[in-house]
Amino acid sequence: MKLLSDILYKTGLVETQGSTNVAITAMTFDSRKVEKDGLFVAVRGTQSDGHDFIDKAISLGAVAIVCEEFPKEIIDRITYAKVVDSSLALGIIASNFYDNPSSSLKLIGVTGTNGKTTTVTLLFQLFRAMGLKAGMLTTVRNMINSEEIPSTHTTPDAVELNTLLRRMVDAGCKYAFMEVSSHSVVQKRIAGLEFSGGVFSNITHDHLDYHKTFDEYIKAKKTFFDQLPKSAFALVNKDDVNGIIMVQNTKALKRSYSISSLADFNCRVLENQFSGLQLNMDNVELWSKLIGSFNAYNLLAVYSTAILLGQDKMNVLMTISTLDSVEGRFEYVRSDSGITGIVDYAHSPDALKNVLSTIKDIRSGNEQVITVVGCGGDRDSAKRPIMSRIACDLSDRVILTSDNPRSEDPESILKQMQNGIEKQNTKKTLSIVDRREAIRTAVALARPGDIVLVAGKGHEKYQEVNGVKYPFDDMGVLKENLNNANV
Repeated sequence: MKLLSDILYKTGLVETQGSTNVAITAMTFDSRKVEKDGLFVAVRGTQSDGHDFIDKAISLGAVAIVCEEFPKEIIDRITYAKVVDSSLALGIIASNFYDNPSSSLKLIGVTGTNGKTTTVTLLFQLFRAMGLKAGMLTTVRNMINSEEIPSTHTTPDAVELNTLLRRMVDAGCKYAFMEVSSHSVVQKRIAGLEFSGGVFSNITHDHLDYHKTFDEYIKAKKTFFDQLPKSAFALVNKDDVNGIIMVQNTKALKRSYSISSLADFNCRVLENQFSGLQLNMDNVELWSKLIGSFNAYNLLAVYSTAILLGQDKMNVLMTISTLDSVEGRFEYVRSDSGITGIVDYAHSPDALKNVLSTIKDIRSGNEQVITVVGCGGDRDSAKRPIMSRIACDLSDRVILTSDNPRSEDPESILKQMQNGIEKQNTKKTLSIVDRREAIRTAVALARPGDIVLVAGKGHEKYQEVNGVKYPFDDMGVLKENLNNANV
């Protein structure tokens, strides 16, 4: 039990009605999850307004309400707390309710358009391999030491986030690594958390369905660094033109990493092959099982973070060489006939360009690159023609197909993608709505030695159509067809 007066600390409290000396047993912002003697925080969301569910929350047992506006009917036995911003208050209240677990951890947030999941996962793998107790929060999965917890969002809501962080502390974790999405910053899901460090990977065209303009997207990322405390570090990719912008107003210790220019942490790519990367990292050569220059950046960010967290340089470098690739990130398989199949989560123009550029760098020169790619529905539509143009420019054959159409007509999405195909590339492009059939066709077109890239969904094990998630695994479908090609 917690006293309401204690958990309202630093919430921007404007006014209260009723006693704040009331015991709270649980808290939520979802009226369906209210428990007896619980606290309900009325948050204004994009789809609904929590203020409309205050009566329901009280009927289910809430004894305290946090809101931006008092309801018309005040019930004497209920305590009401009026705040300036209930989304901000939710994060602070959740942190206080769970005894501020982030303050008991070295919590590192990783943000950027591409590389968040890989960087966070590799950091978690690294620290666990070095014998340290750690947790992670990613798009793919959440981990508390060896315990896996399913993931539903890039960054969980404030209540779930603090619940997981508290479980990490209780499990003896000293470190926690998490993706910080631009949505979570704007929606104040990370409010109340105490970060020990922030990492910026890069920023490219994405999520403009939500942020509307690229400047707003940059601002959302930058806000994370603006809010870091003086005791934290802010580590940015110097090779991204926006890296320096991220740390303009931060109070944190500023550090940078780079592959192409002088920085606090440097790395050179010596070899880039399907078998892995040969790197010179901080003047020490090492071999990694990961593939591609984008993974060289991810590994450098991981190394830099570990050093900033006080880990031994040689121990970190030796352990980095043992790390495995992340599911759905440049994950590849070869058929007996010599066809290479690659599955990658690339769902932004820059990510797709990076993957195809990596394939170009490591191919021998004679093989075809056949790319299967789509764009998700109900998301940034401006990137659709850009994605198809990049695929055509860097591939020998392109098959446009469905990604997660969600509520949109998949045919309409493909037509928008087709707008990006230049006249000279029309003959090498097919449009096949059915993703399974698109992958089958790509493999059927491939000859021994060719490379088939299936981009966009990566680790996802479903395809979302009209609100229903149907089982679908890109790698599973790709392997099935590659095996059939061997028959």
